[in-house]
Amino acid sequence: AIVRRLRDRGVGIVYVSHRLREIFALADRVTVLRDGACIGTRSIADVTQAALVSMMVGRSIDQLFPKVDAPRGRTLLELRKLSFRRAVRDVSLTVREGEILGIAGLVGSGRTELALTVFGITPATSGEILVDGKPVMIDRPRVARDLGIAYIPEDRGLQGLIRTQTLRENVSLPVLDRISWATIVDPRGEERRAREAIDRFGIRARGTEQIARQLSGGNQQKVVVAKWLGTEPRILIMDEPTRGIDVGAKAEIHALMGKLAQQGLGIIMISSELPEVLGMADRVLVMSGGRIVAAFDRAEATADAVGAAMTHVGESRDVA
Repeated sequence: AIVRRLRDRGVGIVYVSHRLREIFALADRVTVLRDGACIGTRSIADVTQAALVSMMVGRSIDQLFPKVDAPRGRTLLELRKLSFRRAVRDVSLTVREGEILGIAGLVGSGRTELALTVFGITPATSGEILVDGKPVMIDRPRVARDLGIAYIPEDRGLQGLIRTQTLRENVSLPVLDRISWATIVDPRGEERRAREAIDRFGIRARGTEQIARQLSGGNQQKVVVAKWLGTEPRILIMDEPTRGIDVGAKAEIHALMGKLAQQGLGIIMISSELPEVLGMADRVLVMSGGRIVAAFDRAEATADAVGAAMTHVGESRDVA
């Protein structure tokens, strides 16, 4: 409202944002910059969102969700009537090698609470967790890590990073016990891991000693992904993996997810963005009130069907 009032008073405004909804709502013209170069300028009236995204990332919009068909292997993770107090209720599901399992639902539906329970942050109060077909007790994150489970949280600033520490220090956090002797951390091991992360994930930083909070949102998210993939997991839980990052970084994260699935990882992707869920998941589960209320395979998962299940419009299929 403030921007519009200023415009109506004749003030010229340069509005910098990667949020397309804001650009289309407020701007008259849009100029796209990529890698320090001007890609082009268009009138908002003459450009589509798909065309603008293509200019921003240097690829067509269908490449934002580069879903690849990875071979499905054995079951890596199975939950049987898993519960945590009233937040997670009798959840049963499986995740196989090479599979991306999408979990959709409204805020407060229990999606994040389920991830926290599987990772041992809020240990289950009833039910079973099986890894490789064997029942396990996960009562803290270190146990989950040692079982090959990694968790990328929804809030990278509060839960995923120590923003006042360096890129090097953040990348090594989950594996300090593996690169330390007693209380002494191997600095060369830390440095090697950080440099490998920069190269592997295309993290744009001045170096391994750059403070995490100085990085862009997309590069901060890459650091979070890098630090947990450094534990060499087989099961990866990604909660809102592309929240608050630009479309170019989104495409890179999606491409990485596809590669990880091809390598045999089982991925649980929790997302509030329906296009992301529909574009990346092999199967989609919908949660509401802490329960799974509907399940769809890739062919059945449409925006209308999944959206209706999320809001309880029409009939959803109970899979609990």
